[in-house]
Amino acid sequence: MPTLVLVASVALVVVVLVLGGLWLSRSRTLGHRVGSFRCAVGRTGSGPWSAGIAQYGAEHLYWWRHLSLAPRPGHRWERRGLAVLDRVDAGAGNVVVTCRVGGDELPLLMSREAYEGLTSWIEATPSRVDSVI
Repeated sequence: MPTLVLVASVALVVVVLVLGGLWLSRSRTLGHRVGSFRCAVGRTGSGPWSAGIAQYGAEHLYWWRHLSLAPRPGHRWERRGLAVLDRVDAGAGNVVVTCRVGGDELPLLMSREAYEGLTSWIEATPSRVDSVI
């Protein structure tokens, strides 16, 4: 019986170490991508913030939850449908940015530098020509 407890304990430690290593690798990889920045997503009204990392893409803004092992982003917002409605200073160099995504409001918490990058990225949206006449 003590051998079974020892084997189970060792297996549990190995699983925790492997999962921790995968999470650290994922966090480091996401944080070092070009166009990535720390960004928390909130709920309209009151509610907890979900910490994560956002990344600018050519057509979308991607967001990965911080406490997750998911390889795909938790949210993806289309660049053309994203507009900044309001910005409020949150202190400590951070701002709460309220964005419009489609018909919904989306509060984002980010650094001032990330906010400047977000507005530049939105304003630099290339115009599209759907057809040539």
